[in-house]
Amino acid sequence: MPTRMTHKIEARSVTGGQRRIGRPRGATAASKIYTDLRTELLSLQRRPGEAISEAEIALSYGVSRTPVREAILKLSDEGLLEIFPQSGIIVSRIPMAALPEAIIIRKALEETTARLAAERATASQILVLRAILERQREAEAARDSGAFHQADEVFHGTIAEIAGHPGIWKLIQQVKVHVDRYRRLTLPQIGRITQVIAEHEAILAAIEARDGSGAGIAMDRHLEGLLGSITATQSLNPEFFDEPG
Repeated sequence: MPTRMTHKIEARSVTGGQRRIGRPRGATAASKIYTDLRTELLSLQRRPGEAISEAEIALSYGVSRTPVREAILKLSDEGLLEIFPQSGIIVSRIPMAALPEAIIIRKALEETTARLAAERATASQILVLRAILERQREAEAARDSGAFHQADEVFHGTIAEIAGHPGIWKLIQQVKVHVDRYRRLTLPQIGRITQVIAEHEAILAAIEARDGSGAGIAMDRHLEGLLGSITATQSLNPEFFDEPG
C-alpha cells in the first residue's frame, strides 16, 4: 500500500460555464463564496499552487466579480491565497515555518479543555463523544477520510463545549488554518487513522474516569504526533509545502 498521498481533484461546481443553484446577492454572496472556497482550500480540493479565476467563480455563482474579490481578499488575509497584481491568484503553499507554532498553541489550549471536560462532563455528554468516536470508526471502515476529518473536528469542538469554553475552539480554528491542510495529508499514511482513533479513545476514557490530569496528558500526546510528522509528510508531498526563505 503506497504511503504517498495522491490527490484527485473532485469535480467542483466552481467551473466555467456551470452555475450554482440560486444566485446569492451582495454580502450574502461574498459570505457564501468565502465559505465554499475556504472549505475547498482546507480540504485540499484546491491544491497549493493551483490558479484561482475570479471570472470563473463569478460566472458559476451568477454574480459580479465584486463579492468574489471580497471573499478572495479575506482568504488572502488568512494566508490561504496569494494575490499577485497583474499576474493572478494562486492557492498558497503550506508554510513549514508556521506549523510548529500553531500546533504548540493548539496543544496548550486543548490540554486545558480536555482537563476541564473531565471535571464537568455529564453522562449524556460522554455518550455524545462516544457516538462521535463511533462515526470515526465507520469512516475508517468506509475509507472516507473526509468524513473522518469532519468527525474529528466535532470531537475536539465538543470537548471544548463540555469544558464550558466553546470560544477556545473558535480561537483554535483561526490558529490552525494551515495545520488543517497539513493534517489532511497525514490521514492516508499507513496506520494514521487507526492511531488517531486510539488516541481519541484514550482521551475519552480519561474524561469518563473524571481524570482531568490524565485527559490533559492524553490530549497533549495526541497533538504531539502532529509535530513529529511534519518532516515526513513534507517529504512525501514536497509540492504542497513552502520552505522557509
